[in-house]
Amino acid sequence: MTSQEPAPAAARTDPSGGTGRPVRADARRNREKLIAVARDAFASAEEPVSLEGIARAAGVGIGTLYRHFPTREALVEAVYAAELDDVTGSAATLLDELPPEAALRAWMDRYATFVATKRGMIETLRTGWASGRIATPTTRKRITDAIALILERGARAGTLRADVDPEDVTAMLLGVFLSTAASDTPEQTGRLLDLIADALRPIPAPATRARAVDR
Repeated sequence: MTSQEPAPAAARTDPSGGTGRPVRADARRNREKLIAVARDAFASAEEPVSLEGIARAAGVGIGTLYRHFPTREALVEAVYAAELDDVTGSAATLLDELPPEAALRAWMDRYATFVATKRGMIETLRTGWASGRIATPTTRKRITDAIALILERGARAGTLRADVDPEDVTAMLLGVFLSTAASDTPEQTGRLLDLIADALRPIPAPATRARAVDR
C-alpha cells in the first residue's frame, strides 16, 4: 500500500463511530500501542516499514490499524508528532532529575533517537509536507526552545555557558547527525555529542587557567 493509497472503505471508520463520543479505552490503548510499535520500527528500519508488520507486532489486525490511521501518511504524522512532543518535553523532565550539564548531554541522546526515528520515515514526511497532506511542524523552533531552556538553567547554575545562541547549538547537532547518518556509527555520534557538550561548559577566566597551568 502506498503512502497515498487510502485504507479499504470498510476500514475507514471513526473510532467514535461518528458520534463524537470519547474513544473507548481499548481503542485508545490500541492506538497508543500502534504508535509505539511504529516508532521502534521506523527507528531501526533499513527498508520500507510494512503496515501489516506494524499491526502484527502490535497484536492487532490490519483493519484496526486502518481504523486509526487510514493511510501510511496518517500513521507517520502521528508517530512524528508523538516523537516531537517527547523530545521537546523531555528537556524539562531531565532538568527536574539531573544537573543542567548532565541534562543537556542526556537530552542530546534523546534528540539523536528522534532523528533516527525521523530517518526511517523521511520520504513519507517529505511527500506529505510537499503535498500538504501532512501538517508542517515547527520542529526546528521547538528543538531550539528546548535547548534554550537547558542552557538558561545551566547558565544560572554556572555550569553551562551564558554566551551561546541556542540556534547555534541546534545547527551543530544537526551537523553531527547529518555527517554520521550514512556511516550509522553510534560510537562516533556519541563522541561528537561529548565534544559539543564540553564546548558548552563555561570557559575558565585567564587567571584561573594560568593557576591551573602553574600547578
